[in-house]
Amino acid sequence: MTERLYYSDSFLYEFDANVVDVVERDGRTTVVLDKSAFYPTSGGQIHDTGELGGAKVVEVTEDEDTGTVFHWIEGAAPAKGASVHGKIDAARRRDFMQQHSGQHILSAAFEKLFDMPTVSFHMGKSDTTCTIDLDAKSLSAPQLEKAARLANDVVLDDRPVAMHFATPDEAKQRNVRKLPPLKANQQKLRLIEIQDFDLNACGGTHVQRTGQVGAILVRKIEKVKQGFRVEFVCGARAVGVAQKDFAVLTDAAAAFTTHIWDVPQQIRKQLDETKNASKAQQKLLEELAALHAEKLLAETPEKNGLRLVAQTFADRDPSFVKFLAHKLTADGQRKAVALLASTAGQPTLVFGCTAGVELNMGTLLKDAVTARGGRGGGSKEMAQGGVPSAQDAASAIAEVTQKVLGG
Repeated sequence: MTERLYYSDSFLYEFDANVVDVVERDGRTTVVLDKSAFYPTSGGQIHDTGELGGAKVVEVTEDEDTGTVFHWIEGAAPAKGASVHGKIDAARRRDFMQQHSGQHILSAAFEKLFDMPTVSFHMGKSDTTCTIDLDAKSLSAPQLEKAARLANDVVLDDRPVAMHFATPDEAKQRNVRKLPPLKANQQKLRLIEIQDFDLNACGGTHVQRTGQVGAILVRKIEKVKQGFRVEFVCGARAVGVAQKDFAVLTDAAAAFTTHIWDVPQQIRKQLDETKNASKAQQKLLEELAALHAEKLLAETPEKNGLRLVAQTFADRDPSFVKFLAHKLTADGQRKAVALLASTAGQPTLVFGCTAGVELNMGTLLKDAVTARGGRGGGSKEMAQGGVPSAQDAASAIAEVTQKVLGG
């Protein structure tokens, strides 16, 4: 078992230890020490990094059954039995302490205010956010705001954060917020106490006073399978995220020529205008297709009781071609077949026929596009699909034209 120095002092950034073992695993080197201040990934918290002798520590893991901590290194490995000096990446450790202690405070706030226990915690890397998943059937914006306010009040109170060891029975008597089972190598639980606010079992690294968390910035919530996920950041990471958010909002405000607080309103206005413009454009496109359909039907002679319009449009998108196919075949008084293609972008075929015509457009189109490496299908009277090239579109229309006329 590796003695864990961070249990008693999370602010211990340098230490000396003896090398118990050096093991090669899958082409990588891992070092086992008799004691270590390096935190291994566990409990939702990411591992420390730093230096061990002249080597770089890039990952730290643990064997929960034996309590052994493995230091995965890059560089020259120390000899077994040697004394070695370890150095933690202090900035990374401080960041993780702020996130983890902030999570304890935020989780306790949700439980105290709304009886919403935390079921899982994920600490993102230093340039990302953290999340907690709450066991809750609903979570409103006012509730989120109230919990965030309480959590930050606890931070501003600068309350002491203490560490204790207790048996499971002792922990139960002290009303620990969340009581995990003992690991195979454990005899007692490590408890983290935030004065007059929270007591929780945890093996992670934590601040000494809540003021060291800095601030807790709650960003958003989303519904997940087990309840609601709350995204947040703390301390220096919160400052960095807020600065990025402000920069993005400033750029958006400049584009709209407005204040950053008015950006959401401007975006909604822009979306409404775009939606209305799109509707107007679609209406005009449909009217144009109707006029074009009338002209084509007038110019197309009837053969075997059908007017067959076969045409490729290199300058029209699939929306126009689809409108045109519907307009060509909508008049039940004139039996028509439309074999159309748009080659403006990815080639698209649209086949249609007037109701009552003894043809199956879905079958004709599917056979034509499948033979050319495309995909598509539809109903008896209207079908749509795509082919790899404009040449494939032209040959498909020519092939189906012969089938229709031959029929």
